[in-house]
Amino acid sequence: MKNLVIVESPTKAKTIKKLLGRNYKVLATVGHIRDLPKSSFGVDIENNFEPKYITIRGKGPVIKDLKKEAKKADHIYLATDPDREGEAISWHLSHILDLNPDDNIRVEFNEITKDTVKEQIHNPRSIDSDLVDAQQARRVLDRIVGYKISPLLWKKVKGKLSAGRVQSVVLKIICDREEEIRNFIPEEYWTIEANLIKDKKTFKASYYGRYGAAKDEKIELKTKEDAQKVLHEINHDFFHVADIKTKDKKRFPFHPFTTSTLQQEASRKLNFKGKKTMRIAQSLYEGIDIPKEGSVGLITYMRTDSVRVSADAASKTKDYILKEFGKEYLGFSKKPTKTKKGVQDAHECIRPTDVTRTPENIKNSLSRDEFRLYQLIWKRFVSSQMSPAIFKTMTIRLTSNNHVFRTSGNQKVFDGFLKVYHYAEQKDTILPSLNLEDSVKVKKIIDEQHFTNPPPRYNEASLIKLLEELRIGRPSTYSPTISTIQSRYYVTLEDKKFHPTELGETVNEILTEYFPDLVNEKFTASMEEDLDTIAHGEMYWKQLVKDVYNQLKEDLDKAHEEVEKVEIRDQLSNETCEKCGRTMVIKMGPYGKFLACPGFPECRNTMPYEERIGVECPKCKEGEVVIKRSKKGRKFYGCNQYPKCDFVSWNEPVSEPCPKCNGVLTKHTTKKGSFLKCQDPSCGYMRELEEQGE
Repeated sequence: MKNLVIVESPTKAKTIKKLLGRNYKVLATVGHIRDLPKSSFGVDIENNFEPKYITIRGKGPVIKDLKKEAKKADHIYLATDPDREGEAISWHLSHILDLNPDDNIRVEFNEITKDTVKEQIHNPRSIDSDLVDAQQARRVLDRIVGYKISPLLWKKVKGKLSAGRVQSVVLKIICDREEEIRNFIPEEYWTIEANLIKDKKTFKASYYGRYGAAKDEKIELKTKEDAQKVLHEINHDFFHVADIKTKDKKRFPFHPFTTSTLQQEASRKLNFKGKKTMRIAQSLYEGIDIPKEGSVGLITYMRTDSVRVSADAASKTKDYILKEFGKEYLGFSKKPTKTKKGVQDAHECIRPTDVTRTPENIKNSLSRDEFRLYQLIWKRFVSSQMSPAIFKTMTIRLTSNNHVFRTSGNQKVFDGFLKVYHYAEQKDTILPSLNLEDSVKVKKIIDEQHFTNPPPRYNEASLIKLLEELRIGRPSTYSPTISTIQSRYYVTLEDKKFHPTELGETVNEILTEYFPDLVNEKFTASMEEDLDTIAHGEMYWKQLVKDVYNQLKEDLDKAHEEVEKVEIRDQLSNETCEKCGRTMVIKMGPYGKFLACPGFPECRNTMPYEERIGVECPKCKEGEVVIKRSKKGRKFYGCNQYPKCDFVSWNEPVSEPCPKCNGVLTKHTTKKGSFLKCQDPSCGYMRELEEQGE
């Protein structure tokens, strides 16, 4: 008997073929095979928004092979990815191969392991038309928004711009934060910190307020006078211990990963961009060649918004924990207090397909990045089934002439899940042994002026977290959406933070004024809920499209009449065109900034853009240090005389030489502050920037 299985990825096809054996032929579509045309609108508005699908260019040979093998097969199984996109691809395949979508031809592989693949291949189902309709609604809505608003931007701003149902909301979020930062007015406040010593052990306590028999009164020190008043009233020699509270505190493990939390944690812990995380996760899901096992999927499907764990996976993980760590480390799966609104819960969490396949055991079969991501997923999942960590916490109140200082310490007494998930490890803060009414010697009291900071700009992790909280888009769309607004030069990524460009703010102003629904977070989130409703078979998809289109058309007509032409001038540089003498301008290309002659098309001269930092090259003394970008977009510093001079540094160098060895000093910034450090590790010179006023 001949069986044909059709999947999306060649790698996935290779893995499944090995698992199913010689009676199965496995072919790959290599993504979508039909879609709306790129060269035209592709939606027949007059015919109730009927989409006009065409075969994607270049897919002719693939379809020819699929049809040829389909004619030979006794059974055909459509095993595209287990999500809405995969369901839609299977639906398109059924039309191309002349299959009945109501027949049992659809199979899903949440994980690509021998047991799962064989079980699912024997339990096919019909294509879920509701999921297909939800995907069609999303696709048509995206096409309507993009193809109707983008031409307005081309006409009123500049060519090659785009608007999108999700990307425009994301752009607005970044622009709104920038506006908050601009309008932020810093407020002064002061802190008082006491350095104390007891039994030769030093510790710190912070000023809280005025002592109260029942409850302390918290006092905010807003001015220098407030701080001076407290300093004048307290005893600078001794503090007295007024209260000691100790208790055991449990720290519970995290949930296993969803698509969103995986992207956030990979960004924070591994410095991976969302696009990179999903690409590596895809390869881990589709299959990796493991000695003595062959090609096997290492993780479950990586597009999920659920933290659910199957009973079988939980049982096997508990057996592993019991064997490897002992009974005391055996915990329970942390259950959400309630299912988040908008969570589809179609799949399990992201977890290893076999918990006994540890990262170290298969390290040699993985690339460095595959190993790091698999290790993160494996440790997160295993730790989620472990017992809580236990800390002994101590909170101490110290008094000085009716003023209260507070300090706290904690000490880990049982590591629990932290034994595996070391990413969440924290340093112990151990206080000296103290008793009530003890007198503690004051070593030093420091009063310090501060100013409140504006809200921080979003990095990729914090932006993804916000999008998930607001229910904007789906987790699988976060990465491509962020990539789009960067490629359009609406935002730039500087020091891992998103900054809107002048172009991005201009586009946002137009969209915010004339398309308020499009960029409204609540409206976009409600549309996602409508798409879920369609997927559940509770709404007709074309009705949603019609409602959105009618509102959009009204806004669009008004915008075409009222929006005036916006001129965004190119930024002038300090360079002169060597061919015609004009001042070169800075332009943005697909690979970053470059210099171009404004005399185009008469003069087509271009030059590399060099962003100088005003520092002479410390190596050749002839060139200047300029900011450059690696192939992966990471900023570094190098000499503009390269390849004549090969000076490079990941950190920004300064013009001052190292006072200890006359080497190169570079700037470094950590959570503890900014400092200068000698580039030569054997020198060891370092000093804080703030103390030197630099």
